[in-house]
Amino acid sequence: MLTQDEVWAVLETVPDPEVPVISVVELGVVRDVVVQGDGVTVTMTPTYSGCPAMREMEEDIRTALAAKGVAQVTVHTVLSPAWTTDWIGPAAREKLRAYGIAPPGKAEAGGLVTLTRARPPVPCPFCGSSDTRLESEFGSTACKAIRFCRACQQPFEEFKSL
Repeated sequence: MLTQDEVWAVLETVPDPEVPVISVVELGVVRDVVVQGDGVTVTMTPTYSGCPAMREMEEDIRTALAAKGVAQVTVHTVLSPAWTTDWIGPAAREKLRAYGIAPPGKAEAGGLVTLTRARPPVPCPFCGSSDTRLESEFGSTACKAIRFCRACQQPFEEFKSL
């Protein structure tokens, strides 16, 4: 049977299905791991309550742990406290930037999302310029917006601060 640290190490290898350059642990959705007997319970908080990737994340976690010999994997979903982009660590933010996605800034107090064209500029992940504009509040997923860099002429996604 794996130790708790070994389970965490396995989960570090499970990519987020929507942003595969970071793991589900780096994304901050894996909140806890409990090893008991021949089973493991993984507690997760979705990025938002209707996240369509949760089922795939759960299956990927079960598959990764089963490949390491864990006989019984339970995935427990909790909605409180609500997930926040503040749970994404600095290394994962850099991975997002290197992948071409502007990492989220600090979440607003109270966890509210402001959907407005008056948000402050977001630095371009390609050239670093802050001369960017919001093209669409929603990108490939609801947690991302589409932006355009006027300096390097590149479109890019912004991971919204939540």
